[in-house]
Amino acid sequence: MRSWAGVVIGVLLALTAPAASVRAQPAAFSDWAAVVVAGDWRAHGGGPTEAFDNARRDVAAALVDLGFSKASIRQYSVRPKRYRDTRPQKSELPTIYAGLSELSRAAPGGCLVYLTSHGAPEGALVDETILTPGLLADMVDGACPDRPSIVVLSACFSGVFVPTLQRSDRMILTAARHDRASFGCGESDKYPFFDDCFLKAAPAAHDFAALGASVQACVAATEKATGASPPSEPQLWIGGRLKPLLPLYAFARPPPRARP
Repeated sequence: MRSWAGVVIGVLLALTAPAASVRAQPAAFSDWAAVVVAGDWRAHGGGPTEAFDNARRDVAAALVDLGFSKASIRQYSVRPKRYRDTRPQKSELPTIYAGLSELSRAAPGGCLVYLTSHGAPEGALVDETILTPGLLADMVDGACPDRPSIVVLSACFSGVFVPTLQRSDRMILTAARHDRASFGCGESDKYPFFDDCFLKAAPAAHDFAALGASVQACVAATEKATGASPPSEPQLWIGGRLKPLLPLYAFARPPPRARP
């Protein structure tokens, strides 16, 4: 595992090196483990929706563009056999924990957990199980000890996770405050509002702190434009040890695509 001092020194060297050397530096998140989980397949009205799995698939692809290694990202779906293109595993808590633990041993730089699903005041839905704040904290602490971590929760009432998940080396971004619903998980929605904003904001963001603030602004604007009320008020919390370092974890940028 890289030390915090080693991370800072490595990034500073990259910033001050000649241009040719900068291009040769590994991406800041190339040794991070990430799991992206779709926790349900039903719309808020009870019918089927692809919104959560669309978000799961496209968030995983966006993380690769931001500098994560594709080999260190694992996807999970309630209906994994339906998605042969991305080959997710089953969204079950023991399976997700085992996957994050395995990935973090091979990619010890840090951990990211992204969950998109329905939520309740008690926690977030993962298949037929409610993932509580305490259980998620135990999962992340157990699989990713003594390293920075980022937890993104796209679900109603997901702000309930913030107090329990707080650590000095952790960032938490949620789709709503603890007593508010989030929006965009109907049968015809491509993504929940929050996931859509994450995907829209990621290409222009410098780092996760800036991305979190952009997502908050995007969600507020989307809700205002669509009349969704009351506002979900996404929550962003960054621990004191991680906050000054996040700008050094700059996102990678994919090379521009050639014009036809």
